[in-house]
Amino acid sequence: MRKERESITLNNVIAMPLTGLGTYRLGGMKMVLFVRKAVMFGYRHFDLAPAYGNEKWFGRAIPFCGKRRKNLFITTKLSNRGQETGDVRSQLLASLKRLRVKHLDLYLMHWPVPDRYVSSWMQMEVLYKEGLVRAIGVCNFHKHHMENLLKHAEIIPAINQIELHPLLSQMPLRQYCKEKGIQVEGYSPVARMNEKLILNETLTTMAGRHRKTVPQVILRWNYQHAIPTIPKTSNPDRLRENIDIHDFSLSDKEMMLIDCLNIDYRVRFDPDNCDFSKL
Repeated sequence: MRKERESITLNNVIAMPLTGLGTYRLGGMKMVLFVRKAVMFGYRHFDLAPAYGNEKWFGRAIPFCGKRRKNLFITTKLSNRGQETGDVRSQLLASLKRLRVKHLDLYLMHWPVPDRYVSSWMQMEVLYKEGLVRAIGVCNFHKHHMENLLKHAEIIPAINQIELHPLLSQMPLRQYCKEKGIQVEGYSPVARMNEKLILNETLTTMAGRHRKTVPQVILRWNYQHAIPTIPKTSNPDRLRENIDIHDFSLSDKEMMLIDCLNIDYRVRFDPDNCDFSKL
């Protein structure tokens, strides 16, 4: 089988790995050892956040990874509390210190905090121009959030990281972002192993046909849609499985069948209906 592409090019020509590792709820020395194992398996893209409380542990893991910093793609986020302070620079510098790095590959605004996200974006643009971050983007933005941001933005976000899985395929938002040159990135790709998804007959049948797991089929669906994805796990076997998706392909019919599973079902928070002070 020919070698498949490992990355996608963002709107500022930065290459971003298509498969990453979400680190929510990972921490402590377990995270240090887990990150090292992930790098051994081929992971290069790691998604962190101050809200996860694990930046310092990832910083401790880097020297043990066996890879130079330039070979890793590191993402972290501007927290909601950070937005409330009104000082984005201090938030980024604190993250860099915890991570023990001089720059980030991608800095994301974690949530569209009302009355804050536009001013926060303006400050992120300055940090990008200074070279402290190689790319900037947002998370959990609906179309109306993005439309408002783009009225004021000088720099178009490189990424909109959103909950995305077959039960929440977000096609209208994906199409809108594509038209604006914004790459969609998916989190919770297996809907936190929700039975509505994992036991779906269409997916279990495909998994059996390809001799793969249902999560592998879903991650392959993301891959063939060219959607960067950050599945999270603390299980070493699943860690290996989640990146082992390049020895099979889904047919056009199979891709269409998975596309048709959408029921707009969320397992995480709706940014139009959540308490930002608790996120």
